Amino acid sequence: MKTLIVVPARYGSTRFPGKPLTLIAGQSMVSRVAGMAGKAAAALDDAAHVVATDDARIEAHCRERNIPVVMTDPALPSGSDRALAAAEALGVQPQVVVNLQGDSPFTPPAHIIAVAQAAMASGADAATPYVRLSWEALDALRAHKLETPFSGTTLTHDLNGRALWFSKIILPAMRKEAALRAAGDLSPVCRHIGLYAFKLDALRQYVSLPEGRYEQLEGLEQLRLLENGMSIHCVEVAPDTIAIPGIDTPEDVALAERLIAQHGDPAGD
Repeated sequence: MKTLIVVPARYGSTRFPGKPLTLIAGQSMVSRVAGMAGKAAAALDDAAHVVATDDARIEAHCRERNIPVVMTDPALPSGSDRALAAAEALGVQPQVVVNLQGDSPFTPPAHIIAVAQAAMASGADAATPYVRLSWEALDALRAHKLETPFSGTTLTHDLNGRALWFSKIILPAMRKEAALRAAGDLSPVCRHIGLYAFKLDALRQYVSLPEGRYEQLEGLEQLRLLENGMSIHCVEVAPDTIAIPGIDTPEDVALAERLIAQHGDPAGD
């Protein structure tokens, strides 16, 4: 197997218990994410997808809908740990493991395909996607951060696409912003999308490492790789049709349903 796409789906959540089973426009969140994973797997060479859960209710829900599912230890600390546990439980040795967050039901299959292919082709330990922000989108992000400063992550990368840094502050600072705005519609700010593809050995190394200092400060798990000298290849992708980074609260579900009504349902494509 070349690529395994894993959808971690944990039942327990402080803010939103049972989140994977919540309905969004009549379809459970976990089935939406698994559907996107399945479309991506079908488009990739020698790929498969699976939901990795810690709860019998989610397992039963998936089996009723013929969604591949595997049970993993409830004590696992992160989605990346659960992704590795899923590969081990299935007894497979994929070249690349994609960690597709279970609360991101609108991740386009094209993003999953792009990051899986980048991890396979690059010499980096992992790959992750980003969107280059228009000036209008950057202004909206700045306004949003006045209310919720730790929502939204940006990144910088070198000329070869290798990640330099990720942060909850907006990178880079721009001394001559007016001239940059006059020069074109796109800003130099890259908004990170929380989707990761790891080479299998790199994933094993990553989950064995202790939490990093800057990882703790920023609350960004990908900084653990950079703090330990591991490399991440950054892939530019087109903006999402429904740009919700994740579903964290019942209010996010209501917003998602309003956006589906406005833009159409990606699950029906």
